[in-house]
Amino acid sequence: MRSVIAPTAVLLVAAGLAFPALGKDRPVTDQERVTLEAAVKAAGCTGGKMEFDDDKDATHPAGKFEVDDAMCGNQKHDLVFDPDFKMLSKKPD
Repeated sequence: MRSVIAPTAVLLVAAGLAFPALGKDRPVTDQERVTLEAAVKAAGCTGGKMEFDDDKDATHPAGKFEVDDAMCGNQKHDLVFDPDFKMLSKKPD
């Protein structure tokens, strides 16, 4: 059993060191927050946890803003905006 635990622990530590930047979300800046709050309000929503997802992929090559648990009417929604604050999606949570 000991011979299985040690290599597994080494692999887990190595994976953590090799992939530290997989989650590239960052808080929004004060300037971004003002514009993003206006975009959320224009979508008929308020509040939510705001962050910028810097993961670049084919769908969002410049990253995207995410607003989790925004209140839209009486229901929570997850909102996604492009870097120019144009809404990309609005999904019920």
